[in-house]
Amino acid sequence: MAGEMLVSSKHRRHLIRRGAVVAFLAISLSGCGFATAQSPLNPAGPVAQIQAGLITSSFWIMMIVSAVVFTALVVAVIRFRARPGQRGLPPQTEGNNRVEFLWTVTPAIILALMMIGTIKESFVLGKIYPASQALQVDVTGHQFWWEFQYPSANITTANELHIPVGEKVELVLTSADVMHSFWVPRLGGKTDLIPGRTNYMWIEASQPGIYHGQCAEFCGTGHADMRITVDAEPPARYAAWVQSMSHPVSIPPKSNTLAYQGYLDFAAAGCSSCHTIAGTNYNGAVGPNLTDLSDRLMIAANLIPNTLANREAWIHDPQAVKPGALMPNLHLPMNEVRAIATYLGTLR
Repeated sequence: MAGEMLVSSKHRRHLIRRGAVVAFLAISLSGCGFATAQSPLNPAGPVAQIQAGLITSSFWIMMIVSAVVFTALVVAVIRFRARPGQRGLPPQTEGNNRVEFLWTVTPAIILALMMIGTIKESFVLGKIYPASQALQVDVTGHQFWWEFQYPSANITTANELHIPVGEKVELVLTSADVMHSFWVPRLGGKTDLIPGRTNYMWIEASQPGIYHGQCAEFCGTGHADMRITVDAEPPARYAAWVQSMSHPVSIPPKSNTLAYQGYLDFAAAGCSSCHTIAGTNYNGAVGPNLTDLSDRLMIAANLIPNTLANREAWIHDPQAVKPGALMPNLHLPMNEVRAIATYLGTLR
């Protein structure tokens, strides 16, 4: 009986040790996915590279300190454990100036080195570039979408930010309603947009691509669906985009019967009271600018792909697509919904 209890006890300790190792490995590996679409550990520009460097250097310093501390703890537990037959307390030691000096000064030196590196990079990241040294884009946060204005090109667009690769972009950030936060992890850390206040941050993409981000400050019911798409383009392609935005195709020919009917229905339904479309007399300033809508990859603040079916669903019942959206359901008949969705698909 005693032998069975001993075997059972050893088996239980073995299972506990194995379970502890598996749990430790699971926790350690859970944060190791670097190549995700919104990972700050997969930088694609100098700002994100600096920030990722600070994160990784801090991480390894903490790992080294933790290893030293836990090694010392294990050694102390094994070396000074109670021995068989030991009675009473072991000899007590009060105070050790050398050890106390070591564990006070060493952490102070480590923290000072980390502080110096962080402060140095903060001056780099916090620099505000004038328009002569960087492309300026005015960013306004709305519930629950983004407005982007390019003062130098007299362009206004929404939700999809176009930038040239290899060029600094100075973002001038403000909010039209509540607090928001601009965050595209692969290009740079987040900066808050505060009503009545202007904040600044700069980003730069070192390679072409689509970079995803989102509002990182809770701003209401639709917060989770307030997403950002940054299209980093080679300079020639970016210049072509600017040129196309300066000469938009906004009114379809009458021969395109359905699209032209949608152009008329857009005003008749009241859509023009909220939305601007350059090249027309639709100058609403409440909702997103729709000038280049057909060229955008996504709609509804980058929530769903920009297809005819999705545009129809969005116009038909915005709340069903994006709960919390401020765009009202106008209860339009489906023939008008189809015409307007078709018209929006011609805007470029």
